[in-house]
Parts: sequence; structure tokens; C-alpha cells
Amino acid sequence: MDSKTKKTNNKRFVRYPEGAEMYSMSLSKFQQLAKDAKACYKMNRLVLVNLDILDEYLETFHIEDEEFYK
Repeated sequence: MDSKTKKTNNKRFVRYPEGAEMYSMSLSKFQQLAKDAKACYKMNRLVLVNLDILDEYLETFHIEDEEFYK
């Protein structure tokens, strides 16, 4: 694991572009996901996403059906 990855994994708040890269998704998809999770903090024109809230929201999409994994 390189030093950049270690640094971002310890962050609690990220901006949209960094979060999209961390979660390997498009910027627009990450923005919508963050808004749906209500994980956004806005200070003037700066928007930060709380990764703790986002991760908790993502867990609601966990597929537990055994048939899916066959």
C-alpha cells in the first residue's frame, strides 16, 4: 500500500473528486450517492463528504441472498 493510499484511508472527510477515486466510481455517481446518504457538509462553496456516514449508507445495499452468489 503506497503512502497516498494510506493517507486517504485514514480521512474522515473528502471532497467529491477524491471520494469518487477512492470508491472507483464516476464523479456524478459519487455526488449522488453522498447526497442520498445525507453525508454532505457545505461551507460556503466547499463541500465535504463524511465517509463514515457514506459507508454506513452503502451497507444498506449489501446483498445477503445466497442465490445471487451462485
